[in-house]
Amino acid sequence: MKILMLGWELPPHNSGGLGVACYHLAKALALKGTSIDFVVPYSAKHTNIDFMKIHHATHLSPLERYGMGAYDSQFLLDKKDAEELGDLTDIRSVQRHYTRYVERHILSEQPTYDAIHAHDWLTMEAGIRAKQLTDAPLIVHVHSTEFDRSGGGHGNPIAREIEYQGLMMADRIIAVSDVTKRIIVSQYGIPAEKIEVMYNAIDPSSFDDGYEYDRRTYTYLESLRREGYTIIGAVTRFTVQKGLTNLIRAVAKANEKFDRVALLLAGDGEQRNELIALASQLGISDKVFFTGFVRGKQWRDAYSVSDIFVLSSISEPFGLTALEAAHHDTALIITKQSGVSEVLHSIFTYDFWDVDRLADQIVGIATSPALQASLRQNVTREYARLSWDDVADQLRNLYSKTKVEVNV
Repeated sequence: MKILMLGWELPPHNSGGLGVACYHLAKALALKGTSIDFVVPYSAKHTNIDFMKIHHATHLSPLERYGMGAYDSQFLLDKKDAEELGDLTDIRSVQRHYTRYVERHILSEQPTYDAIHAHDWLTMEAGIRAKQLTDAPLIVHVHSTEFDRSGGGHGNPIAREIEYQGLMMADRIIAVSDVTKRIIVSQYGIPAEKIEVMYNAIDPSSFDDGYEYDRRTYTYLESLRREGYTIIGAVTRFTVQKGLTNLIRAVAKANEKFDRVALLLAGDGEQRNELIALASQLGISDKVFFTGFVRGKQWRDAYSVSDIFVLSSISEPFGLTALEAAHHDTALIITKQSGVSEVLHSIFTYDFWDVDRLADQIVGIATSPALQASLRQNVTREYARLSWDDVADQLRNLYSKTKVEVNV
């Protein structure tokens, strides 16, 4: 079985969970004998990937691609950079180059693909073109919609239109949760029977790299823990989708009832200054800590220093960070609007807007060591049952079934 997979990032050049999911999904497929051509929109080495062929659609570096963001109309460059990058100056131009690369690859190599697998809106146009050129079925994998990214609103009209076209043209659609499936049906008018739900998973062996938690990474937070503080952690992008203003308000309310609660926000994004200002206005600047964007040990240690992990998203199709947090032995509080809450049950849940309930849940866990220990132990057993190997089996069956349906 040969698959053309279209994605926007792979580790170690990823900015979030999409790249992680694509990596593990493709690896699990490859281990089952699937041949994969994976196209990324930048040029970089992936020394950790030898199980599939990676194609580089542009000469952009990963950092240059990150600088554009997902919604910028114009990438701000100095003259030297503009000359070097040519017309690759905004996200739409990168998408056009990406589509043209896929087109050239198919026309020159004339490969025979069993399916085209496109991840999210950024690659849907290329997926549609690949479908036209190969007659292979188009599988669109929805990890996030514009409805999610805009925090439950209409969002960017260009991105939304591309999503609509991609979803309409797809032969089958994969949603990472029932939450996402319902959004695709209600927001885009897609028939429910066209959509398969396939949950993300976690590969515990990928964390077996000799990692040991270094208490020196977050020395001050460890000193607070020794004084009886409970550390709330969130590893996330600072965007409206993630509901972080509500999380900060809840931490402020929690401190009114139990004044030994601190918040670690690991990540970065356009809301950074707004969140810093909000913590100051609420009088908890001394209890909210910002790390900036983290990778490697700082990323792993951010989970390990946390006693409670909160996924506060307004709309979260899945939420791989919750599984990663569970692996690092934390208790979990997750919004009911997050897909991962469909597969984990030894957790506390709340509606994203319910700041008072979140504050009460934080205090309840912080003041009950027995409850915290129970949540940690039980969720560890639950997340360990999720397997990328099972996802790969579902995918291979979907590829085969859709190919037969298209060719009938």
